[in-house]
Amino acid sequence: MAPPAARHDLTQGPIGRTLLLFALPTLGSNILQSLNGSINSIWVGRFLGEQALAATSNANIIMFLMFSAVFGFGMAATILIGQSIGRNDIEAARRAFGSAIGLVTGAAVVIAILGWLFTPQILHLLATPGDAETLARDYLRVIFLGLPFSMLGVLIQMSLRGTGDSVTPLWFMVLSVVIDAGLNPLLIAGIGPFPQMGIAGSATATLIAGIVSSAGLLAYVYWRDLPIRLRGPELRYLLPERALVKTIVAKGLPMGAQMLVMSTAGLSMIGLVNRLGVDTAAAYAVSQQLWTYIQMPAMAIGVAVSSMAAQNIGAGRWDRVGAITRAGILYNTAITLSVIVLIILFDREVMALFVGADSPAIPIARHIQLIASWTFVMFGATMVMFSTVRANGATVAPLVILAITMFPIRLGFALGAQPWLGSDALWFAFPLGSVCSLTLAALYYRYGKWRAAVLEVPPEPEDAAEHAHAATEPAGRLQPTG
Repeated sequence: MAPPAARHDLTQGPIGRTLLLFALPTLGSNILQSLNGSINSIWVGRFLGEQALAATSNANIIMFLMFSAVFGFGMAATILIGQSIGRNDIEAARRAFGSAIGLVTGAAVVIAILGWLFTPQILHLLATPGDAETLARDYLRVIFLGLPFSMLGVLIQMSLRGTGDSVTPLWFMVLSVVIDAGLNPLLIAGIGPFPQMGIAGSATATLIAGIVSSAGLLAYVYWRDLPIRLRGPELRYLLPERALVKTIVAKGLPMGAQMLVMSTAGLSMIGLVNRLGVDTAAAYAVSQQLWTYIQMPAMAIGVAVSSMAAQNIGAGRWDRVGAITRAGILYNTAITLSVIVLIILFDREVMALFVGADSPAIPIARHIQLIASWTFVMFGATMVMFSTVRANGATVAPLVILAITMFPIRLGFALGAQPWLGSDALWFAFPLGSVCSLTLAALYYRYGKWRAAVLEVPPEPEDAAEHAHAATEPAGRLQPTG
């Protein structure tokens, strides 16, 4: 008999400790994911050279666009699940989970087929260099085959966080990274009994890791009888309900668009940096590598705040919601500041890992760090407040605030101030944009009407509900049912 499922109640207990214990496994998952990408890039670069590395970079741009949409829909489902768990409405949580799985994986299968067929045309639109185009085609087609499994795994992990469980996703991320990073060199080079597949071997390793980790995670959900599992008549929830799909899409698209806004602004900034010469471009690339790790605590704490706030809003514990936000801002400030200070103290040694110790890019990169790294303290506080308001379904205002601060303010200043500040205009644009986004986020958090919004799973169609209740457990039951 399977062990009893534990309910991860985020509406009780000390707020600070609960938030930290939830955020740390999420932070671990983020770090592992980034390290996995770096390790795979090292294998591809060492075995196959720069052209293959460029090919994977072009393919990863496309995958990022796909996962941006999944992030939005997954976050919308996570919020619905979290609020339903907070209200002790387990059936509503399962309905939200089922509709999200049916919607996203169904779309992923269609995209995978179309993507595989039209890979050459997609790479042509990206202006992929001719030398890398064949390699990118082989790599991307295998990645498209694995897309449905990857999407399924991401959605299950996000949904589990909505129920208050951030530890299980961490263990299955470990499994995925071990398989992916371990198989990469074996399948690229044909080591031992493995076939020599070249760049397709790298993508195949990712495909196998996605299938194994997603299947294992799904099996674990049923073995432990976790709240999001679907059995018997509940399997009909996998056919997306129109009302639920409308809610998930309406809330998910703005959240996915936020990632696109940030990535588009980042690409625009790279275009400005590239005009300043090779050394500055290299320095900025090194800075971006460091910023990836600096902003990880903010992203992990944001996920924890969103999940905790959603459960407490669902439970009507508004007195705890403000305290969750304050704790999130406090933790983010302390952790992010510590990371920034450590990087600045040892910046030369860390940067030498990416470029030579005598590289002329290092002094430029150190200058960039001193001006712009502090941005991420304000960025983190903004993300915490956005996470709280999103937990009640307010997704459009954060998107608008980010779009304003990223483009007219940050990029506008970077362009307009160059005649007076030179290249420093680009680096000072970061703290300026962050100050503005933090100010607008605080004003919206304090005075916006996001608390008055009502976000919940729409009622199930009456005929379907009557049929289900005749054949399954009472709605809202939180105990395992076998």
